[in-house]
Amino acid sequence: MARIKILIPNSIELHLTADAEVVVYDIDADIPAQHRDADMLVVWHNSAARLSDAARDLPQLRVVQALASGTDAVLAAGFADDVRICSGRSLHDGPVAEHALALILSAIRRLDSLRDAQHDHRWDEEFIDAQGAAATQARYTLAGSRVTIWGFGSIASTLAPQLQLLGAQVEGIARTPGIRAGFTVHADADAAAVLADTDVLVAILPATPETADLLDASVFGALTPGAVFVNVGRGATVDESALIDALTSGRLRAAAIDVTKAEPLPSDDPLWDAPNLVITPHVAGNRPVGSSALIDDNLRRLSAGEDLVNQVRP
Repeated sequence: MARIKILIPNSIELHLTADAEVVVYDIDADIPAQHRDADMLVVWHNSAARLSDAARDLPQLRVVQALASGTDAVLAAGFADDVRICSGRSLHDGPVAEHALALILSAIRRLDSLRDAQHDHRWDEEFIDAQGAAATQARYTLAGSRVTIWGFGSIASTLAPQLQLLGAQVEGIARTPGIRAGFTVHADADAAAVLADTDVLVAILPATPETADLLDASVFGALTPGAVFVNVGRGATVDESALIDALTSGRLRAAAIDVTKAEPLPSDDPLWDAPNLVITPHVAGNRPVGSSALIDDNLRRLSAGEDLVNQVRP
């Protein structure tokens, strides 16, 4: 039986041990003709155009292994229906949870405001008073806050205990209700009631037709007045005009987002000037942990004719 040929990207260092013909390819160039007979393609930071090229140029492809937790870009590239597509689910649990925690604390503690004061060489007495005042001090801490994570998968299961350790009351929203990682998760249909008791909303939703602009004016309006919003999922899930309006009106006290609809975010995009908003350039999950082991596992499974790990299609 011929060895499996796998193409791995030059955008990440991988060390594979499975018995396979391993070829490194340039994600910014055409795949060489002599390697277009590949059985498996690993993708990381590939552009939409290059993914479409691969879908067209690799007729013998059997598997696309994405290292991102979401596969929306791969699914949109036009790979044949019989090509199995696998996600990088679980590779980003630690890094994304860590970045989400940093953004949550930054928004609650208003580090953006303090950074502005530092830039102005100003000792922010107004901030000091608000943080210590009985009427407002609860807004500046996770302790006692009610945090809802919308999109309660493996990343949320890593993040939720960290938030709980800092004193937050954590619940989730997902397509199906239940108890996950010890936390109560409500169904999407019950979101409005959950949001009404939410001080901090954390979105870790995938980009799908069902989640497009899901986080809109009605969602921000349903939150506790002065709530905080954090998004480490996908930019396509947020109505960005509604987010700007909620920040401008004060309905949201602060927000922090790692993802936007357009990436890179154009320099003239109004999000840059939205008040009380922190933007990071999609770096929460920029270092998939355990990629080589996942690929090795799926190579062995492919060779043995077994089900693949994290298979999302077909």
